[in-house]
Amino acid sequence: MARRYDPDRRRRIIDAAIRVVGGRGIAGLSHRSVAAEADVPLGSTTYHFKTLDELMVAALRQANEGFASAIRESGALAEPGVDVAAELARLMGEWIAGDRARVELEYELYLAALRRPALRPVAAEWTEGVAEVLARHTDPVTARGLVALMDGICLQALLTGGAYDQGYARELLGRLLRP
Repeated sequence: MARRYDPDRRRRIIDAAIRVVGGRGIAGLSHRSVAAEADVPLGSTTYHFKTLDELMVAALRQANEGFASAIRESGALAEPGVDVAAELARLMGEWIAGDRARVELEYELYLAALRRPALRPVAAEWTEGVAEVLARHTDPVTARGLVALMDGICLQALLTGGAYDQGYARELLGRLLRP
């Protein structure tokens, strides 16, 4: 029997991995659970991703695009004289308010790098990419501090179940940006 050409299979497997983590957490992620979710043979998941770490790297890379792309694509951040703190606080608020489950999923994959060294370069790519965009408005050290602060504010909101406070975020980000 001839194999069916399926150019989107790899992407469907990654999407399925993200759904599995979103529904069951990192502990529920396996080649078998992803194959079932993607409705593909188990061999397809292991063909495209030899190890679970490879699959998690691909899922983290895809999941990381949420907030990073919002920052990259923000037209306001490209305008001269923009209130960077206010714009970042606004973007964070939109991100958290948009699809909280998706934000939680992104952080779950991001924090999995604590236990899975293979994920650390992808987590670092995200941090460096966002800091690179922010460094256009400040120095590189402050840009990295802004990324750390944004991570902290978002994690606190997610972990406490509290509402995101845009004014608080704007004030703290502004303090870092003051000369």
